[in-house]
Amino acid sequence: MPENTFDEIADKYMEMNITHPFMEGNGRSTCIWLDLILKKRLKCCVDWSKISKNDYLNAMIKSNENSATIKKLLKNALTDEIDSHEIFMKGIYYSYYYEEN
Repeated sequence: MPENTFDEIADKYMEMNITHPFMEGNGRSTCIWLDLILKKRLKCCVDWSKISKNDYLNAMIKSNENSATIKKLLKNALTDEIDSHEIFMKGIYYSYYYEEN
């Protein structure tokens, strides 16, 4: 799948989430993977602290039918602070938080 625009990257992210065979660890690996692609291609990443758990989970559930909501959440949380240790660690923390019961 192409990964040259935000929409292409977001589509690839959602496809990976759908096809990943395990629930546990899926969020952690795909969030990190998404940020790496965004950094490489668009020189930005997601500040995951700007996306609530409930909004994220609901948007991801609906993403296989309608990707508009998850794309909006991700786009609104983009930052150009790609070298920030704090932003990177928030990504790790939130990936665990999104998977908690």
